Amino acid sequence: MTTSKNTTDEKQKTISVKRSFDIPASKVWKAWTEPESFKKWWGPIEYTCPDCTIDFKVGGKYFASMQAADGKKTWSTGTYKEIVPLKKIVYTDSFADSKGNVVPGSEYDMPEMPMETLVTVELEETAGKTTMLLHHTGIPMDMMNDCIKGWQSCFDKMENNFK
Repeated sequence: MTTSKNTTDEKQKTISVKRSFDIPASKVWKAWTEPESFKKWWGPIEYTCPDCTIDFKVGGKYFASMQAADGKKTWSTGTYKEIVPLKKIVYTDSFADSKGNVVPGSEYDMPEMPMETLVTVELEETAGKTTMLLHHTGIPMDMMNDCIKGWQSCFDKMENNFK
């Protein structure tokens, strides 16, 4: 099950995506926290993730790429702000160059993206099934629907790779 909503007040534009998985929270957690697992689902369906490093601790960073069929890579990086094992991850998200330096979205033809957004992932397990709620704050109004579709596509890949 997937549900999505937009919150669109002027100061904080947030998308929310809720997804239920027929797998335990430990597998969903691993998908977010271990580089080899992360590579299996990061990016919309038409992308792969050939590169990923994760220093999974508060203050640690992640650095990953999404590669299109034409070979072009889009890099992102962020810093973990809060970690509650098997329950919650809060991290910043920014576009990056291939060396991990934060760059404006215009480097990837997305000129309206802020330099940094905030992602919160919450997990709840019941009877071996996991409900995941993702909030992504700082998304420009005209990119919100594409962002929701992108996350849903990523989560389709997650579901298919971690059954």
